[in-house]
Amino acid sequence: MKLALSFIFLIVLIEQNKAEPIDVGIIFTKAGGNDNLIDKFKTCVSSMLKYSHVDLNLYIIGDTESQYIAKNILDKIKKPSINYNLKSIDADGLAKKMHELVSKMQNHFSHSPNSYYGDSLFFLSIGLFKVFNQNINKMILLDSDLKFKNDIGELYKLFNQFNESNLIGIARDGQPVYRHLFWKYRQENPETRVGNPPPDGLTGFNSGVLLLDLEKMRKSELYQNLLTHESVEYLTKKYYFKGHLGDQDFFTLLSMEHEELFYVLPCQWNRQLCKWWGEHGYADVIEEYFKCDGKINVYHGNCNTPIPTDEDDEEYARYFVSNELKEDL
Repeated sequence: MKLALSFIFLIVLIEQNKAEPIDVGIIFTKAGGNDNLIDKFKTCVSSMLKYSHVDLNLYIIGDTESQYIAKNILDKIKKPSINYNLKSIDADGLAKKMHELVSKMQNHFSHSPNSYYGDSLFFLSIGLFKVFNQNINKMILLDSDLKFKNDIGELYKLFNQFNESNLIGIARDGQPVYRHLFWKYRQENPETRVGNPPPDGLTGFNSGVLLLDLEKMRKSELYQNLLTHESVEYLTKKYYFKGHLGDQDFFTLLSMEHEELFYVLPCQWNRQLCKWWGEHGYADVIEEYFKCDGKINVYHGNCNTPIPTDEDDEEYARYFVSNELKEDL
């Protein structure tokens, strides 16, 4: 009898101590007939589930066909020890809800409303706090071209590192993108930190991995004032800014005057692999932006850069260690 009661007590204790599922959103749209995008999504979700030790509320944000494809993929790779609650979010419905906000942004942060980054979904993170369930207080928002090498629960724990002012966790861009885009402001202000490399520069951001404190965003009068047409116009004119990368352009522009709104994610949680700018005018400085020491937790195959396979990871790490040693000699 005592043994049975002890067993029941243990089960109850385990249930009480079980962590709440974390909320994770993945933008996955226009996947129909796009084998390359589908393969990226497979890599992203399979690696995330492989390393995860936490239950997930998984939001797939996209069109109906993409959601169907995502469900089929997830059904095939489900990890028995991890529970996830799959939630499909209609991209068109979100776009309609965010039309007023997005219309202010598209002229400044995309080539055109019809371009890749002109799609409303690439501005989703900016106003997610308005359109998502008010009971969701924190969310990780991901691009689909990622590969996890660590538990997403460890990424979620970084919310605990936010100070009172931080609303958003985001990694620096691994290239001199914003050195280029802020060229005129830099020319007129030669002592500026704007566009300079880490650790001391206002480098600009990459939004492939985002930690969004939605509750703080809802409560922040400063942040909501910065979303107004007047504020966006003021900042773009002051910094002579015309972007093309959606939400990360907006967050970058905000950080020029309000660093305090952002917690800078360690580069290992968004290890971007693209070096396009190193081949287009910035070979002399690319490594100052690209360098990322330490164990990689998430690879990001931006600009269609191949992500190392598991067999390649050790060789990849050795390559960068050897290069870093050479630079120090």
